[in-house]
Amino acid sequence: MRKKLAGLFILVLLALVGLTLRITYINAKSGDKYKKQVLIQSQQQYDSRTIPFKRGDITDRNGTVLATSSKVYNVILDCKVVNSNKDYVEPTVKALTEQLGLDEDTIRGLLTNEQTKNSQYQILKKEISMDEKKAFEAYTAVPEDSKLSEEERLEKKNVQGVWFEEDYLRKYPMNALACDTLGFTFAGNVADWGIEGYYNSTLNGVDGRKYGYFNQDSDLEQTIIDPVNGNSVVSTLDVNIQQVIEKYISAFDTAMSKENFKKEDKKEDEEEDSSKAKKITKGAANIGVIVANPNTGEILGMASSDPYDLNNPRDLTGIYTEEEIKRMNDESQLDALNAMWQNYCVTEAYEPGSTVKPVIVASALEAGAITENDTFVCDGGQQVADRFIKCSIYPDAHGTQSLGEVIQNSCNDGLMAIGKKMGAETFLRYQKTFNFGSRTGIDLPGEGTGILHTKDTLNAVELATSSFGQGFTCTMVQELAALSSVINGGTYYQPHVVNRIVDDKGKTVKTIEPTVLKQTISPDISAEIRDYMGMSVKSGTSKTSKVQGYSMGGKTGTAQKIPRGSGKYLVSFIGFAPLDDPQVVIYVVVDEPNAERQDNSKYPQYIAQAVLSEILPYMDIFPDEDTSQATVLWEGFTGVKKQNDVGAEDQEEDDGDAQESDISGDGIEDENVPDPPENQESEDEVEPNNQESDGITNEEAGLSE
Repeated sequence: MRKKLAGLFILVLLALVGLTLRITYINAKSGDKYKKQVLIQSQQQYDSRTIPFKRGDITDRNGTVLATSSKVYNVILDCKVVNSNKDYVEPTVKALTEQLGLDEDTIRGLLTNEQTKNSQYQILKKEISMDEKKAFEAYTAVPEDSKLSEEERLEKKNVQGVWFEEDYLRKYPMNALACDTLGFTFAGNVADWGIEGYYNSTLNGVDGRKYGYFNQDSDLEQTIIDPVNGNSVVSTLDVNIQQVIEKYISAFDTAMSKENFKKEDKKEDEEEDSSKAKKITKGAANIGVIVANPNTGEILGMASSDPYDLNNPRDLTGIYTEEEIKRMNDESQLDALNAMWQNYCVTEAYEPGSTVKPVIVASALEAGAITENDTFVCDGGQQVADRFIKCSIYPDAHGTQSLGEVIQNSCNDGLMAIGKKMGAETFLRYQKTFNFGSRTGIDLPGEGTGILHTKDTLNAVELATSSFGQGFTCTMVQELAALSSVINGGTYYQPHVVNRIVDDKGKTVKTIEPTVLKQTISPDISAEIRDYMGMSVKSGTSKTSKVQGYSMGGKTGTAQKIPRGSGKYLVSFIGFAPLDDPQVVIYVVVDEPNAERQDNSKYPQYIAQAVLSEILPYMDIFPDEDTSQATVLWEGFTGVKKQNDVGAEDQEEDDGDAQESDISGDGIEDENVPDPPENQESEDEVEPNNQESDGITNEEAGLSE
């Protein structure tokens, strides 16, 4: 027995020696050949493979995530590996079709097509989730303690040539909220609109690399360069304020469209063509709202009508009917998308109307052209050069008024007299002082500039009409920044939508402090203007904006659109609270309200009052007036649920029968108002407004001292 065991041991030993000698011989003769074959197969997944960076998040001021990037995977097929063994084909095709839902014909086509059968990189599916990836890997895995049959084990092992490429998918958890301000990314990590576009380079990082190579000894070396993730942006927006703004824009839009439908149904058949039906469902051509801190330039909320889903930004069905979309060619569809994506509050320039009157009066006081004790006589209008320009209440008249009453009553006749006392040169100088005609430098792309008269074009008639906000154009953010300066003591802050930049560990990289650009007026004049605007809310054209318990200032605007006399108006309201120490300013524009009479300055006041009634308590701004009255919102907002409003669901539902109030405006129906000057600068000549350029330099914007 011992001899047999010894003999067996010697045989095994000899076999091992023989095997070692054989391996040594093969390695010496053909080792490099086989080694390279193995290394090439191992290397196929790592050669020049990109490891993508994670784009930074965008949050509101309280940390609520508004935009983020989630890891996803692209399914990659290595056709060369699958075709290297016929036993690999069927198990691989079966796994891909059953586990990932891929089309079998597509896979087989890639494996047999002459152009792709030897390809090592074919994308089968993009952006699958981690759960889908793990499910596929679990299907192909063969655990040691598995009870699978040998045939099943072999089938799983033969699933070859499939691997997963990491990527990130941009997601917007709150869908359409703040869409105009946030913007979105196109394919990859490229963006043109909103914060995403302006801070594109900050949000983006640097891709890493993972690749293999042969060293001088023909050994495989693997090098990994980790990606550098992008920084995150903490915006000045407050989600709760933003939600309130958008809620009341939507409610106003709905109420006004319902009212119009009711009127139209009496006149025309319900089954009129869909394009007109779609058109009259809008409560206005556009509605814009900005809420800001006048003491810092921080934008707390910004929105316009026609919102779109940031997760599906090319969906036009919320604005156009299917028939209208089908009729669009590529060019018209692109135009429609760009119109939907642009930020109305920053881009669109319009004649502001009487909301600029406090700025004009402040300018005249600062220039010494008038004093606080001056009075002005309104007799219904003024004869200027060859034309008679009417006041807002013509053929009636305001009579003799103090400076405060000119603002309170929004008297165009009084403002024309003030403009005349200033003179063209001083008037233009203060327009520049308050940054009209130039970009504010807000950190958002696509900012408009508006159009002003020059010394050569600002004649007597143009000066008269410009004094009450007709004859030149501006943007919402320009008017907001200018008025904020008027009420905060005279300090002009650059408006901005971002507070901080943080890295992927949460460490602050940069803090964006409020930027003071200039002193526009004295604190004493600022206090005077606040009092005048308080008179407007207390007993003037801005009464409808009043939130009970809070001292407020405000000013309405009713601008007659071109062509004059067409009945089309842009109505607006700008207001603030509290009166003596403004903590919040709101600006509302309603462009062509959907009503028989558009020149009703109450429309924007409805929205402003509703928004302020909710955000003032939310911002811990305490009531500073004694009152036993409750704030009663516009009938069109009946049934709109307020934040933290217990029992709101029991309120009366809005039946669409929104009553139209008596016309209250401060505009004019006067063909004698001249049109604004034509823009001499084409859009192609305007530099892009982004982080790299900071939009425009302060010198170029006319903001330097």
